[in-house]
Amino acid sequence: MGIFDYFTQNLWQFWAVVAFMLLILELTSGDFFIICFAIAAGVTSVLSLTGLPFLWQLLIFAILAVLCLFFVRPVMLKYFHRNDPDRKSNADALIGQEGRVSETIVADGHGRVAIDGDDWKAVSADGGEIGEGTKVRVVGRDSIIITVEKC
Repeated sequence: MGIFDYFTQNLWQFWAVVAFMLLILELTSGDFFIICFAIAAGVTSVLSLTGLPFLWQLLIFAILAVLCLFFVRPVMLKYFHRNDPDRKSNADALIGQEGRVSETIVADGHGRVAIDGDDWKAVSADGGEIGEGTKVRVVGRDSIIITVEKC
């Protein structure tokens, strides 16, 4: 038995690996987009055990992925993000958080602020100096540089 014969007889393994990899990718995003493809791959994996030809498997995968995008994803977004319509992600979630100056922010210059174990390059909102150890609140950001004010 050649390698090609093995894979054509065991396509369920291919679909199972694809589903597993897509689930891992979904963990990085949390937007319930990739999980639609993972669900489609998982169902296709089970259906491939019936001996369906590969082209039928691809068609089923595509149809299920589209159906999940239109029917499953909106329900999951509504259920899991129901209390947070303006959900902020990444650096935008920093705005409003408080931290401590870990390196003095010099007047009209930069310093460093520690927030939840991360150290951010920071500038003062009013352009003044903020000494090390001062408690500050994030009021804005420009790329990876945050703007802070004294609490």
